[in-house]
Amino acid sequence: MLYQGLAKFHRQLKQPIAGLTLLSLVAIASPPIAAAQTPIQITPTAPASGQAQVPNSYILGAGDRIRIDVFRVEQFSGENEVLIDGTLNLPQIGAVQVEGLTLEQAANAISSRYSRLLRRPLVTVSLLAPRPLEIGIAGEVERPGSYAVPVQNAQFPTLTQVLQAAGGIRLSANLRQVQVRRMQGQGAEQVLTVNLWQLIQTGDPRYDLVLRDGDNIFIPTAETISLEETSQIAAASFFASFNQPINVAVVGEVFRPGPYTLTGGTPRTGEAGVPGSGQSGGNLSTVTQAIQRAGGIKPLADIRNIQIRRPTRTGTEQVININLQELIASGDLRQDIILQEGDTISVPLAADITPEEATQIASASFSPDTIRVNVVGEVDSPGIIEVPPNTPLNQALLAAGGFNTRARRGEVNLVRLNPNGTVSEREVPVDFAQGINEESNPILRNNDVLVVGRSGIAATSDTLDTVLRPLGSFFSILSLPFRIFGLFD
Repeated sequence: MLYQGLAKFHRQLKQPIAGLTLLSLVAIASPPIAAAQTPIQITPTAPASGQAQVPNSYILGAGDRIRIDVFRVEQFSGENEVLIDGTLNLPQIGAVQVEGLTLEQAANAISSRYSRLLRRPLVTVSLLAPRPLEIGIAGEVERPGSYAVPVQNAQFPTLTQVLQAAGGIRLSANLRQVQVRRMQGQGAEQVLTVNLWQLIQTGDPRYDLVLRDGDNIFIPTAETISLEETSQIAAASFFASFNQPINVAVVGEVFRPGPYTLTGGTPRTGEAGVPGSGQSGGNLSTVTQAIQRAGGIKPLADIRNIQIRRPTRTGTEQVININLQELIASGDLRQDIILQEGDTISVPLAADITPEEATQIASASFSPDTIRVNVVGEVDSPGIIEVPPNTPLNQALLAAGGFNTRARRGEVNLVRLNPNGTVSEREVPVDFAQGINEESNPILRNNDVLVVGRSGIAATSDTLDTVLRPLGSFFSILSLPFRIFGLFD
C-alpha cells in the first residue's frame, strides 16, 4: 500500500521522489520561526550548543556558498554564491533575491521563479560554506566593537569564543545577565539572556550559546562586586588576558602615590573545579602589588577600609571595599583583589592604631622594607639611618650608635612632619627599659628627626671654650713683637 501511494504521488508530480535527503525535506517543509516577544532565558533544557552545525534558520547573506538542487533538472542544479547585492544568478531565471531569507524561504523563492518553466519544481537549498559572521559586542569587554568571525567546517562559534576574540570580559561584568539580540527572518528580533556564571560553576556547555550572523552581544555592568567570585571569573578562559599591562593609580597613605603600570606578579592558580580555566596560572595584578609599587603603606594607613574605584563602560564607577587586615590576620586572599585597567586604590588615614596592629602591619609584604630617620646631635654615628617601619625611638637611637659621652641622656627632641603639612616638636624622655608607647618610646615615621642635645657639662665646656678662644688669640698677638725681637737678637 505504501508503495502504491508513493507511486501515485510520483505520477501527480511527474517527478521521481527517490533520493530526497533529510536536509532537503527540512529546507522544504520547515515552518518559519516566530520571533519571541519577550527575552528568552537560556537554561540547560535548551539544545546542547558546543560548536553546533549550521541551523536551518540560518539567514542568508552576501558571501554564502550554497548548493541548489532542482529535482530531475541537473542543468538547473549546482553550487552558487550569494552576490554582494544579495542575489543569486541562476540559469534561465537570472537574479533571485535571497539575502535575509532562511534556507527554506530561499528554496520557496527559487521554486516560485522556476515554476514559470517547470511544473511543480522541487527545489532544495543547502549551505556549503557560510560567510564570516558579523558579530557586535558591547559592554564590559576589553575591546568592544564589531567582529568578523569565520565559520570553519560549518561549525558556528560560541559566545565564549567570540568574547575571547574581543579580549575577554572585565571584572566589572555581570555574567548572569548577558544579552544576545538576534535578528530573525522578516526583520523580527529575539532577545536571549545567557547566564555565563552557571557555565563557570557547572561547566555545562549548554549555557554557552551558539552565535549566528548579525548577533549583538551586550555584557552588562554588575551592580556589586563579590570578592568570592572575582578569582573564579579571572580563572575563566574568556577572561581578559593576563599578559597585558594595566594602568592603575594609588593614592592616600602610601609613600609614593601616583599612577603605575602593572605587568602582573606571582602566578595564582585558578580555583579547583572551575571550568575553562585555561589561563589560570597567568600573572595577576593585585592590590598589594600595586601598594608595593607605590612604596608601601605609611604607618598610619587604615588598611581595614581600602577602597577600589573601578570605572565601567557605562561611565559609572564601582566601589569595592577591602580589608587587608583580614589578609594579614587570617590569610583571606579574597581581600587581595585582582585589579583591572583604570582602577584607583585609595588608602585612607587611620584614626588610631594599636601597638600590636602596628607591629603586624610592619611585617606585611605590602609595607616598605625600611623608613628613613635622621638622628642628629650627640650620638656616635649621626646622620640618616634606615630602619624597619614602625621602629620605636629607642631602637633608632641604638641604630645610630647610641649616646656619646657629651649627650644629654634623659631626653631627646622628636621633630615630625605631620600629614596636614605642619611640623611638630616635642621632648621625649628616654628609658631604654620601656616598651613601645606613645609617651616615652613612640613608633617613628618616615623622615622623623631625632635631636640629641648636649649634657650640662658638655654645654659649659663648649661655652668656656668659646669664651677663652678669643683671649688665647689676643695673647698670641701681644707676644708677637717679643718673638720678632727674639729673631733679631
